[in-house]
Amino acid sequence: MAVIGVMDSGSGGLSVLREIRKVLPEASYIYYADNANCPYGTKSREFILQRCHSICELLLSRGADAIVIACNTATAVAISSLREKYDVPFVGMEPAVKPAAMGTQSGVIGVLATAGTLSASKYLDMKDRYSDGVEVVEHVGEGFVELVERGVLSGPEAEKTCAASLMPLLEKGADIIVLGCTHYPFLRPVMEKICAERGYRGVRFIDPAPAVARRLIQVLEEKGIGDKSGVAACPVPGSVELLSSGPREVLEYLYSK
Repeated sequence: MAVIGVMDSGSGGLSVLREIRKVLPEASYIYYADNANCPYGTKSREFILQRCHSICELLLSRGADAIVIACNTATAVAISSLREKYDVPFVGMEPAVKPAAMGTQSGVIGVLATAGTLSASKYLDMKDRYSDGVEVVEHVGEGFVELVERGVLSGPEAEKTCAASLMPLLEKGADIIVLGCTHYPFLRPVMEKICAERGYRGVRFIDPAPAVARRLIQVLEEKGIGDKSGVAACPVPGSVELLSSGPREVLEYLYSK
């Protein structure tokens, strides 16, 4: 069965791994959290490129047949370069502007993402393509990544931090909120609580991870990956190996969620 490498700037990509494992439980996974360098949204393009190439080389050395870049910023900066250099399929992330634009009833959609994602040409091109007749309001999820990397997923601090970035979108009439960073789904229960308590009922959140899982299946089928026997160094079917450049405690905690 296939060996899938998954990388992110930190623990957020576990939200993507969770969805992939639902549809490919028999695959083996190697997850790399570059949490010593998280967040990527404030790093230079050159730094992100260097880290992505180094991490992907590690994943390939451990038998990865395909790699998921479970980070919107890393996808925007590095996926084209990675595809040019390495002869394996890559699946990346992109904010789900299209389904949000198609599903809005108010005509206003909100996008929560990192500064790096919101300024990336990949996101700006997508917004131009799919926002005709729809108002797109954006906000950086200030402090969201840091909360998740500390394992703070609820409580007063999480609620205050989330409300500061979420409320400007709700106040402008957004009825669908795009979660444009893989860390953010871990805070979705907090954001849903804020909506309910402040009278914004019916607001929907879109997590692109299920779509990434479906795309990965499609890519594996197109490439004929998954029906071959693995090499001796590969993990056993269904296993998950967690690797990180920094502390592992929060990574393991979030994996259990």
